[in-house]
Amino acid sequence: MRNIKQIKNFKNKIILLRAGFDVPIKDGKVIDSRRIEILLPTIKYLKNKGPLVILSHQGRPEGKRDVAFSQKPLIPVLEKLLKQKIKFADSCVGVETEKMVRSLKKGEVLLLENLRFEKGEEANDPVFAKELAKLGDIYVVDAFPDAHRKHASIVGVPKYLPSYAGFQFLKEVKYLSLVLEKAKHPFLLILGGAKFDTKLPIIKRFLKNVDNIFIGGALVSQVLKEEGFETGISLIENKNYGLKYIVKNPKIMLPIDLIVVGEKIKRVSSFNGVAKKENIVDIGPETIKELENKIKKAKMILWNGPLGESSAGFYEGTEKIIRAIAKTKAISIVGGGDTTEVISKLKLENKFTFVSTGGGATLEYLANGTLPGIKALFH
Repeated sequence: MRNIKQIKNFKNKIILLRAGFDVPIKDGKVIDSRRIEILLPTIKYLKNKGPLVILSHQGRPEGKRDVAFSQKPLIPVLEKLLKQKIKFADSCVGVETEKMVRSLKKGEVLLLENLRFEKGEEANDPVFAKELAKLGDIYVVDAFPDAHRKHASIVGVPKYLPSYAGFQFLKEVKYLSLVLEKAKHPFLLILGGAKFDTKLPIIKRFLKNVDNIFIGGALVSQVLKEEGFETGISLIENKNYGLKYIVKNPKIMLPIDLIVVGEKIKRVSSFNGVAKKENIVDIGPETIKELENKIKKAKMILWNGPLGESSAGFYEGTEKIIRAIAKTKAISIVGGGDTTEVISKLKLENKFTFVSTGGGATLEYLANGTLPGIKALFH
């Protein structure tokens, strides 16, 4: 894969950077800037080499110019982090944008408006990809969270410009490759969150190579449903994944006890003791103890997805497992937005070997060993 350090000639070149800036915004302000901060090494390196144009997307405007999805709220964040003025183009393509790009000087940074305001982005329209490619001479992709999408800025532009992976993109591939190529045992895989269709390929891929797979989060409710147990009002999918056969494998670990919430009551329940009006919201204390024991013995830990309904404030199980992993010397790799958000709140990022910025991209890479955005950067 071509990487940023292989760019030999920056002279008189305009650099385009495809960043992964899809950050949460509320009332016109960025409320979590981690995805911006993590790309600072790439941004600073490139802006010192020449004029820099940053392309990114925000949310899902579905090809409409909706102000709620504008990139403008990112400007004050970038200006504070880079300690310089940031220019802004109201469109990511067009004559006026081209004029702004051509007027840039070395060290200046231009942020373009949301790529997804143009339908050609998600449609991977080659005409739109060529319009983007016209803006620069070198293309750097540091948007690993989007590398699983066959969008114009991910797989289209690299066809028309010499393209390279940025520093964070390279780190993502390096550390996620460890669990695929250099697994250490005991190897513990922890899966939480929801959407079994994204987690099932991981289970099937790793079942032979890991020592244990712990299943938590909303995934537990799906398992219990297919096993025929009462799940109350818990989050479940209207699908049957054949999980009752998979969980018979002795490597699969399920919670011993659960935290459930009913009408004004929060209690510990066995897996077969959930009432019809109760919601499974977290793993229970005995489960936490068992998982902590596995963590102490593990030499490699891979984790994706929270173990409770963190969006509703139930992250006690997730927090305790984060603290348990932080105390070990095991190789620890964690992904998934909700999980990494809790790690950030606890300020324990440095206690993990690697915290991935990818959600779906991380899962797809682990399941398939590559991504469309990676293939686009190969020689």
